[in-house]
Amino acid sequence: MTDFATARHIARRTSAALDAAVRAGRDLGLAVTDARVLHDLFSVVVHLAPSPVVARIPTVLPDRDDLGALARRQRAELDVAGWLAGQGTPVIPPSPLVPREPVQRDGFSMTFWRFAAEDPDREPDYAAHSESVADLHAAMRAYPGRLDFLSAADPDFLSRSLAGLDRYPALIGAADLDRARREWAALEPLVRSRPAFEARFAGIGLQPVHGDSPAANVFRGVDGDLFADFELVTLGPVEWDMAALGPDLEAAYDRGARRNGLRPLDPGVLGFVNAVGMLRVVAYLSLVPQLPAAEEFLRPALEHWRTMPFAGGAAG
Repeated sequence: MTDFATARHIARRTSAALDAAVRAGRDLGLAVTDARVLHDLFSVVVHLAPSPVVARIPTVLPDRDDLGALARRQRAELDVAGWLAGQGTPVIPPSPLVPREPVQRDGFSMTFWRFAAEDPDREPDYAAHSESVADLHAAMRAYPGRLDFLSAADPDFLSRSLAGLDRYPALIGAADLDRARREWAALEPLVRSRPAFEARFAGIGLQPVHGDSPAANVFRGVDGDLFADFELVTLGPVEWDMAALGPDLEAAYDRGARRNGLRPLDPGVLGFVNAVGMLRVVAYLSLVPQLPAAEEFLRPALEHWRTMPFAGGAAG
């Protein structure tokens, strides 16, 4: 594992992202004298204090050198979050103090958001959050912009990762990798082709969805909960946003759906999105060299995946 990032490498990466965010903020006219890192995992999140602006800088990426592709996703995120904020939906909005565009600086591509104070003493209520995801879906249905079908699944990343994971036998055994590749062969056509999906799941409508488990991406602000992190916003079935959350939280979503006049979750589509979500977990093992700590929180999901039926019962 000589190519795995060390603690020193990660600290340097965080410091470089922080410095880039400070310089970019100052170039945009912000007063930045007391910047501090709020979060550091797959992205470095920096409060550009005293300005009420937060910079988010993705640092652990499937395509570290393709800043153009990252910027395209970031533009969609900024547009959707800004549009939702304008409709009164409780989201963390883009900062109004800078242009609503990703900024590239020193090898990073970053976005800027309004600072919101967090309530660290309030525990997350995932049932309430799951019910409110239906409110978010009701709001997102009217989004006028164009989004790609299931771009959140990132099928190119899945294919590349599963093809190359045999380089890391300590992360995944041959039998597991073989299963993952066979599952992806069965599911990939439904992920890559909207007509194939619609033929397989007739009558299941598609709409803009958050893309990255919004029930787990609720910011607990001192002034109330706010949806955050629309980095994977996509066009897809509403089930995508409830993947791998289990029956209790699915039931909570259905309560919110009934309240909003939306359809309940479809069991067949849930099987599909759960299976694709598990393959994304497997694929994320390819990012462990960039972030070794990720292996620890990926392991429980991998153990659960081994107990699931092949392709979540969604193939065929």
